[in-house]
Order: sequence, then C-alpha cells, then structure tokens
Amino acid sequence: MVVRVAQCTIDVEDRDLMVAFWSAALGYQVEQGDDGSAKLWPAGQPSEGAPTIWLQGSGTAKQGKNRLHLDLVADTDPQAEVRRLVDLGARRVDVGQTGAEGFTVLADPEGNEFCVLDAAPTR
Repeated sequence: MVVRVAQCTIDVEDRDLMVAFWSAALGYQVEQGDDGSAKLWPAGQPSEGAPTIWLQGSGTAKQGKNRLHLDLVADTDPQAEVRRLVDLGARRVDVGQTGAEGFTVLADPEGNEFCVLDAAPTR
C-alpha cells in the first residue's frame, strides 16, 4: 500500500487575498469556510488524483524560506505563464538559483515560494 498527495495546505494571513491569487493562478473553484479557511479544487471533472489546496487562516505572516513548495507546469508557454502569475500578484524571488535551472522561482502575494517548471517532470 502507498499514499498519494491529496491536498496541499498553505497557512495564510489574508484569506481573501490568497483565495483571489491561487484560484486565478490555478483556475480552481473556491469554497470559503466560516473559520478563516478556504478549499480550492480543480474545476470541471478533475482526475481522481488531482490535489486540492487548503488555505488555512493562520493570523500571522510567513517567516523564513519554505521547506516545501509547489512546482507548477504550464499547459503552453512557461514564460507567458510566469508573466500572467506576476500580473496576478506573484513576484520573482532569488533563492540561490544560477539562471541555468529549468524553472522560474516566484512567491505568492504572502511570500510563499513556488516554481514554474519549463517542462513537466519526467521519470
């Protein structure tokens, strides 16, 4: 028996800001809770293994570098996707990359790092 990634949880200070960013970035639907949280899930008929995103209200700002982050892949042009994400509120960040990597490092509006890969991972 094995397990699979079912959901990614992100602690957030401003739920509404982060819901707006991540739902637009991923094209996910939103269900907001009364407890300061929100669940985001793929629109339409997602595959059984498609992960959801849980935005968990923390009441505090992010501190330090992420120990775990999302790697996203674009359906088409990765650099066009990077520009779209920046227009939505992401920003480019330097975490020590050399410029020769096959990805672009960004941070969401609250500073959580994530990557946009140049191509989907292979085995």
